[in-house]
Amino acid sequence: MKAVICGAGIGGLALAQCLDAIGWDVVVLERPPGPRTQGYMIDFFGPGFDAAEAMGVLPRLHEVGYVVTEMTYRDEEGRRRSGLGFDQFAKAVDGRLISIMRPDLERSLREYLSDRVDLRYGAALTGVENHPDGVRVTVNGDTLEADLLVGADGIHSTVRGLVFGEERDFLRHLGFHTAAWIFTDPEVRAEVAGQLTLTDTMTRQLGFYALRGDQVAVFAVHRTDDRTLPADPRERVLQEYASLGWLAPRALAACPPAAQMYYDQVAQVELPQWSRDRVTLIGDACQAVSVVAGQGASLAIAGAYILADRLSAEPSIESALAEYERVLRPVVAEKQEVGRKGVRWFVPEARWQLLARRAALHLARLPLLDRYVMAAVAGKQSAIIA
Repeated sequence: MKAVICGAGIGGLALAQCLDAIGWDVVVLERPPGPRTQGYMIDFFGPGFDAAEAMGVLPRLHEVGYVVTEMTYRDEEGRRRSGLGFDQFAKAVDGRLISIMRPDLERSLREYLSDRVDLRYGAALTGVENHPDGVRVTVNGDTLEADLLVGADGIHSTVRGLVFGEERDFLRHLGFHTAAWIFTDPEVRAEVAGQLTLTDTMTRQLGFYALRGDQVAVFAVHRTDDRTLPADPRERVLQEYASLGWLAPRALAACPPAAQMYYDQVAQVELPQWSRDRVTLIGDACQAVSVVAGQGASLAIAGAYILADRLSAEPSIESALAEYERVLRPVVAEKQEVGRKGVRWFVPEARWQLLARRAALHLARLPLLDRYVMAAVAGKQSAIIA
């Protein structure tokens, strides 16, 4: 059997490894000329953690991950307003948590691919002929025949657009744009070392993580009803966050050109079904929960693992695709609901919401209430990986 996977991100790389392990021939297509270096820090836990362990990649993720001891909110003068120890968060997920940069997670998955996987960069998919018994794709003017095409190409999926319909029909905009970049500043790094440091601000927020080698990862989130991405993301970031104080001016001064930063809207993807004939979707292409809910990387790896497992166990590709969706869809729906409910607290729009968030984080330090608060943030624990 042969699969073509469009997308060499987290879901695509995980699926390539899993399909290769069950004897499939795998081709992975990625439009950019090389691996992406943009991205942000993620807290990796949930069903994808279990899948990574089953795949054997978990030790490597621990090696490249970071130790974060506390999440703190600080005001315009850098004074601590509220916070939460990461040990409480880790306790809520039974210690199965890794803080890791998204590009490092992708690199780790890439390192575990066998030489049998045909990984092609600079490969633009432009056409799909989908049939009940197979699929033909057009890539850089050439054609490939396969038993299955998998769209693992993110929230703006090309495969989804070619096979399932227009993006506007499936994207739920949550009212934010987000950006991320990395800069070098020993003083800022020392200030935020060991923490996730967030600005205690309304309508817009910056977050900082200390990386290795005097580097700092910063992510930015601001409220907007505009679904359209700006022509110059860097200029938009400089405008939106210019009013923030403390570390913000240094982070903005180091904001790189648009090609070297990540910028996108915060949205969820909702499709009535994830498969059509011999084409299916995984990861953000069909399951995006958004940066508000988190766990997108976890769900992508879990989805890859479950899809490969069902393709190995079911009597037909059609039944495998149906089972993959039956198992994972309820989990995705629950995480998306958690994300929608948490929007108002993620970046408060009013001062009372800011104060309520401070109070909730204070209560989270109390016995019995900590797991309740964590469940409100992360949702239910889902044991879907055997």
